[in-house]
Amino acid sequence: MLEQQFSVEMPNQAWVTDITYIRTHEGWLYLSVVIDLFSRQVVGWSMGNRIDTQLALDALLMAVWRRRPSKTVLVHSDQGCQFTSREWQDFLKSHKLQPSMSRRGNCHDNAVAESFFQLLKRERIRRKTYATRQAARSDVFNYIEMFYNPKRRHSSADGLPPAEFERRHFLRLRGV
Repeated sequence: MLEQQFSVEMPNQAWVTDITYIRTHEGWLYLSVVIDLFSRQVVGWSMGNRIDTQLALDALLMAVWRRRPSKTVLVHSDQGCQFTSREWQDFLKSHKLQPSMSRRGNCHDNAVAESFFQLLKRERIRRKTYATRQAARSDVFNYIEMFYNPKRRHSSADGLPPAEFERRHFLRLRGV
């Protein structure tokens, strides 16, 4: 269990995941993210018209594909039905991922994911209603891949952007 231990020593020790919604004139667009606690980098994400297990699995699949963890990774989520489903549990087991869940009704147990969503909505969305889901998808993609991971500085990452924090970590490991 994660038990609000949000600092880890290495990448791919613990990931957190959650889902939020974004308002469009076509209806909600749902966003699922997977964040590495080491650097706060979004390592997997998925967007869709439905808030279902497949949305969460697609984000987790991206994280597994991108990171290719060699050891077991703790994957922390809330107790939403997407994360308690048999499909989710089977995926975790088949990819050697260890499940961890928040206590019921305690948003502080998943504070890192909640914080990311708060930043996204404050820094990019700003109470906007997108004309289309595609417009929202493009803007959220741009925020994650072009700003948040490579440029947004984090106090938990020594004031560096997540991607740079990890790059420097791996350079240190190689003695560079």
